[in-house]
Amino acid sequence: MIVYDLECRGGSHRFEGWFKSSEDFARQKEMGLVSCPHCGSADVDKAVQAPRLARKGNQLPEPAMPRHEPRMPAQPAVAEAPAAAPAAAAPVANAPLPPEAVEMMHKLVKMQAEALKSSRYVGESFAEDARAMHYGEQEVETIHGHATLAEAEELLEEGIAVVPLPFPALPPDQAN
Repeated sequence: MIVYDLECRGGSHRFEGWFKSSEDFARQKEMGLVSCPHCGSADVDKAVQAPRLARKGNQLPEPAMPRHEPRMPAQPAVAEAPAAAPAAAAPVANAPLPPEAVEMMHKLVKMQAEALKSSRYVGESFAEDARAMHYGEQEVETIHGHATLAEAEELLEEGIAVVPLPFPALPPDQAN
């Protein structure tokens, strides 16, 4: 269906008309079947209108699923969170964040940076090291690193505290 904004020339009334196609509108107009609902005038034409190009939220393409298991960093006291997946149902407006939100994120970044100063980066061996500390096989210390979602869930099931970091953290050898 096509929705046209229509306008009668006699009274300048504007209204909507729904048609199967552009040709259907022309045919109905030629036969005198299109008339103004306000004044009954058959002298009706398409009004100037903006194109309707935006997709509805339910028409957005589904995001592609990764072929490998995503890595979720985790650690007993501090951990790195997985990247947020884009929301398929509601596109985000391209507007600046409120100042309060920006201030809050800056505070979180500072808090995370302070926490990482007293934490040792263990990389991909995070789950193994956290488990060894929990079971007394290794000295307990605050660590951060990477774990798959499955590894993090297993640690939690074993009673090992892990917390994702709110922002990604670079390994020490990649930081400036």
